[in-house]
Amino acid sequence: MELGKLSKLLSNNDIVLAIGLVVIVCMMVIPLPAALLDLLLTVNISLAVVILLVCLYTQEPLDYSSFPTVLLIATLFRLGLNVSSTRLILLNGEAGNVINSFGEFVVGGNYVVGAVIFCILVLINFMVITGGATRVAEVSARFTLDKMPGKQLSIDADLNSGLINEDQAKERRRKLERETDFYGTMDGASKFVKGDATAGIVITIINIVGGLIIGIIQLHMNVQTALSTYTILTVGDGLVSQIPALLISTATGLIVSRASGKDESLSEDIKNEMFSDPRVLGVVAGLLGFMGIVPGMPTIPFLTIAAIAGGMAYFKAQNKKAVAKTQEAAQVAQEQQEKLGKKEKRAKATRESVMELLNVDTIEIEVGYRLVQLLNVEMGGDLLERIAQIRRQTALDLGIVLPSIRVRDNLQLSPNSYQIKLKGVALESGDVYPERYLAMCAGDPVGNLAINGIHAIEPAFGLPALWIEAKDKDMAEMSGYTVVSASAVISTHITEVIKKCASEILSRYDVQQLIDNLKKEVSEDYVNDMMKDISVGDVQIVMQNLLKEGVAVRDLKTILETISLQAKINKNPNFLTEHVRQALSRNICKQNLADTGELYVITLAPDVENTIAKGASPDGQSVTLDPSFTRNMFDKMNLELEKAITATGNQPVILCSSPIRLLFRKLVERTYPQIAIMSYNEISPNVKVKSVGMVKIEAAKR
Repeated sequence: MELGKLSKLLSNNDIVLAIGLVVIVCMMVIPLPAALLDLLLTVNISLAVVILLVCLYTQEPLDYSSFPTVLLIATLFRLGLNVSSTRLILLNGEAGNVINSFGEFVVGGNYVVGAVIFCILVLINFMVITGGATRVAEVSARFTLDKMPGKQLSIDADLNSGLINEDQAKERRRKLERETDFYGTMDGASKFVKGDATAGIVITIINIVGGLIIGIIQLHMNVQTALSTYTILTVGDGLVSQIPALLISTATGLIVSRASGKDESLSEDIKNEMFSDPRVLGVVAGLLGFMGIVPGMPTIPFLTIAAIAGGMAYFKAQNKKAVAKTQEAAQVAQEQQEKLGKKEKRAKATRESVMELLNVDTIEIEVGYRLVQLLNVEMGGDLLERIAQIRRQTALDLGIVLPSIRVRDNLQLSPNSYQIKLKGVALESGDVYPERYLAMCAGDPVGNLAINGIHAIEPAFGLPALWIEAKDKDMAEMSGYTVVSASAVISTHITEVIKKCASEILSRYDVQQLIDNLKKEVSEDYVNDMMKDISVGDVQIVMQNLLKEGVAVRDLKTILETISLQAKINKNPNFLTEHVRQALSRNICKQNLADTGELYVITLAPDVENTIAKGASPDGQSVTLDPSFTRNMFDKMNLELEKAITATGNQPVILCSSPIRLLFRKLVERTYPQIAIMSYNEISPNVKVKSVGMVKIEAAKR
């Protein structure tokens, strides 16, 4: 029973790691017996070899992202062993079989030879490998951080152009973040290796000096005996520590200098890049053979290596010839196959090309050749970044996820022109000048600006404007003009088109994706229960009706709950839409509030509402009114709107009763598409309503 609990405990990696770290810290305080120290020293050497081999076979640095943490733990473990071995050497004059073996066998028992070898290893580790690895880590971290903004823009550009999807973009962003974190951490972790090498030198000096003091003063040894005993043990301890340190330092250099270009291991890269060309091997073989026959030179070593290099060059050359023949034969066979199936492939290619013509992008932007620079990040173009921001802002404002917006050049357009397409049909267009800025002023005419420029109309809102040069930008801003770049003009135009056409952009697939996302956020069973009596098509129609009037559909949970509840009474989309609007009353009121926090409204007189209600068709889908009544109503509305805007500086909403709201909206939407039509049921209790006019028609009584 107890063994089962212990086995279950040790199978938890987090617990084992925590226990290991506590044991490492305890090693620095609690004395260890020599037998246990031998075992831990062997584990240290094995761990260093494992780390080196993992770094050797790693294809790219991120495959070993835990290396900085492993480096810290390995360094702490090695320092703990140094403290334990120092304690044994100074207290007992011995430190176990491993250190004795390195001191006696490896250096032949000669402490002078051991000290020289130890110094050489320390110099190699500290000055060459550790110094180089630290420098490479610093440079890699700096350049990785410098390249991060460009890589992020590249990901956004690929996403907007449709080369990758959202999931691929998220994966690439996560990889970019991991890469930045890894190189930043390695910059600091490489200092562990450098500090460990310094600590090894200091600990060795302390061991020798402390051992001489203890041996001569406390144990009354003669100088020669004390020097021999403690120096050999100290050098053995230093070698046992420095060999794993050298291996881990080498591993650090490998991991930070690894370039992952071909997704292969380091050995494969070296073989393919250094020993694949028979010409190189042939030149090496000839040079070594010449040196081998020069009088005074060692003949056997040079000729042996020359023969090996020459043999490798020969076999590589034969292999390349065989590969070339195989490729040539395959090419001939391919050409024959192409000739035999030429008609069949031509028919297939024609069919595929025709099929490609059937693909229609939801949103597409075509630009003239002079506007291509707006897409090039290296030339300062930020249009792709702005398009990515439009997609994010649309999700926040309207609650829908836009499909990828494709941007293409079109040589048939004039050089400074662009056009925005929806499902393959050009909706709106405009002209911009990449090297200039657009200056707009809603008040004074543009002609009052005492600078030169190209007169134009701002494409999104139809304001008079002037394309000015960069040197006149500050003057225009001081004169009260709003100055924007060419990219900002295009992105603003795209945003307005998206707002107007949001209902057409929202497809059934998009609605299904939003519903699936809601299942992840709340509960799949909860969403499935709401969708039990309704279809995705029903939800799509309601959401499209909301978007037509500029109502955000971000609160999908409330929308589904309302549709699910009201669908049991009536599944008519207009009926469902009106009840959803009432459920979203807070949001609708909020987006129509004036700057003062009040809701300015123009109401309809009761007789006007009654006339509209009487003209409704039996199915409630249309309304038929007397032309004179309609004309008088529009004239009165126009008059009241002008008075309200002049008095308040804000655009009011038209307020009417709930039964005729949709009918009245259909009646006026072509003439006043920008005016919000609300019912009394859509006014939330906490909203302060202020009436600024009423539409009255005396002729309606006749």
